[in-house]
Amino acid sequence: MKLAFIGGGNMASALIGGIVGQGWAPSDIRVADISADARTRLQTRFGIEAVDMPTEAATGADCIVFAVKPQQMPTIAKTFAAAARDALVVTIAAGIRTSDLSRWLGGHERLVRVMPNTPALVGAGISALFALPAVSADERAALDRLFSAVGQVLWLDRESLMDGVTAVSGSGPAYAFYLIEAMEAGARELGFDAAAARQLAIGTVLGAAQLALGSDDPAEVLRAKVTSKGGTTEAAIRTLDAADVKAHLLAAIRAAEAKSRELGAALGAD
Repeated sequence: MKLAFIGGGNMASALIGGIVGQGWAPSDIRVADISADARTRLQTRFGIEAVDMPTEAATGADCIVFAVKPQQMPTIAKTFAAAARDALVVTIAAGIRTSDLSRWLGGHERLVRVMPNTPALVGAGISALFALPAVSADERAALDRLFSAVGQVLWLDRESLMDGVTAVSGSGPAYAFYLIEAMEAGARELGFDAAAARQLAIGTVLGAAQLALGSDDPAEVLRAKVTSKGGTTEAAIRTLDAADVKAHLLAAIRAAEAKSRELGAALGAD
């Protein structure tokens, strides 16, 4: 499959690096980016062809991946109505609905919507994908391979779940960083220097995630196992519960989901 990336930013770079590292031929990848520096970086790092004209990048491509800012999508997509006619089209632009992308592309139906997240930059992301019925099983398999190169893949059977994906995993790294930020601050307050505080906080969150990943127990059970009655962890959890921290986190996720729906509606009004 020959790939054309429209936009060569961080997420496109992560995807290209992942698939090239797994044996995808650089000669089958072309990128369009308006930045000469970005084009040089991509060519030097991955040995792919980088051009400045989006429609030039799409010429002869089997799959076109739109990796641009959501606000740019209506204008850019409308220029691809002819170039994308025979290609599978993928959007990783947040909030862009397939119905709107199809309309901008003149009724194109071989569309896949993807929501990756920033840990893809280190090969530890999770990407949720939704495909319209016109996308073939072989095309799904190719995309599974592409996005598996930078982490886990989750296929959805309803596009309406994409706003929830945005709220949970798309925005989710920020929640984890927020926790790490607080744990570092707490460690410094208790007398640790910045380097030790960072190591303690990040190491603990990383280890807990790995433990959860390798266990069949739900998070609630894993938490209970380290919360001894009358112990230090119980004192900490009681403080969190008294402040209704879990309820506030749930409210934050609902707010992110609502904002995703709002942005999708606004972008689709074009």
